[in-house]
Amino acid sequence: MKINIGISEEHREAIANELSKVLADSYMLYLKTHNYHWNVTGELFHSLHEQFEEQYTELAEAIDEIAERIRSLGYRAPGTFKEFNELTSIEEDTEEPEALEMVRRLALGNEQVLRTARHALQPANDGEDEATVDLLTQRLDVHSKTAWMLRSHLE
Repeated sequence: MKINIGISEEHREAIANELSKVLADSYMLYLKTHNYHWNVTGELFHSLHEQFEEQYTELAEAIDEIAERIRSLGYRAPGTFKEFNELTSIEEDTEEPEALEMVRRLALGNEQVLRTARHALQPANDGEDEATVDLLTQRLDVHSKTAWMLRSHLE
């Protein structure tokens, strides 16, 4: 069935492509945050363990919303690790960092998602896709606050 939601196919495709990058970055940040939740140690264990759990839980919900927005635009949402790995700008960890290094890396990861989401705003604005603009604005708010809270640990 042809999609007729008031956004051209060209704009829907551009928006879905950028949202796919936001989805990939969000998923990779989710994995990193969940990994750190499981593996954090040291005197900050309890507070970071809880903070990381709050963050990965929020990210899990966001991932679903982003993927569903891509689908509502008429495009397939990437859903494999291979696809995410090709689309993401967040590097996977290959070692086990100390607690404060985990915090630093998560702050950087949240800042990266912010940059990716900001980049996705342009095609959403161009296509007059208020629903995607709203979704991205919410993500900008969450990741800005999360990055700030994480950076505060490092001061």
